[in-house]
Amino acid sequence: MVRKDDGVYVVLDRILRAPIEEVWALFSRTGYLQQWIGEFTGNPRTGAVKFRMTAEGDDAEWEDVAIMECEAPHRLHVDVGHAGDSRRMYVHLTEASGHTTVTFAQRLRTLTGEADIGVGWDYYLDRMLAAHDGRPLPRWDDYYPSMLEHYETLCREMSHDLKTEHAAAHRDGTLG
Repeated sequence: MVRKDDGVYVVLDRILRAPIEEVWALFSRTGYLQQWIGEFTGNPRTGAVKFRMTAEGDDAEWEDVAIMECEAPHRLHVDVGHAGDSRRMYVHLTEASGHTTVTFAQRLRTLTGEADIGVGWDYYLDRMLAAHDGRPLPRWDDYYPSMLEHYETLCREMSHDLKTEHAAAHRDGTLG
């Protein structure tokens, strides 16, 4: 869990032995996305596409994606879903010594009831690694519910820290 100016994010890293352009394709080209998570339609240059998580099943619904920032092959910031109910996500890529580090994050709307988001992204990013490496995709049952308690603990700890800081700021008169 990481606090940023606009909220709390679940942040996960993965390292691939591959050049950054190859890893960028895993997030920016439908053919590569289909191997691990989903597909998009539309022209990203317009700043908006439609995306669906086909890994969720054949009846997955299309969602609006607003591309907030795109600096290929290093940064992609998007809002997924309808305005006012969208999910903010970002992917940052860095390359060094023949490896590319993927930092993926999704902003949480609340610290209660969203621990499964962390489990889901752990699962999907491991699917990305497996697809890239030509290995069998992992099974959801190996992630959920076994990893849920870990993310619930992280959410509880972050919530406690935020409440403690808020109370201290209120006492000190520094609450804006």
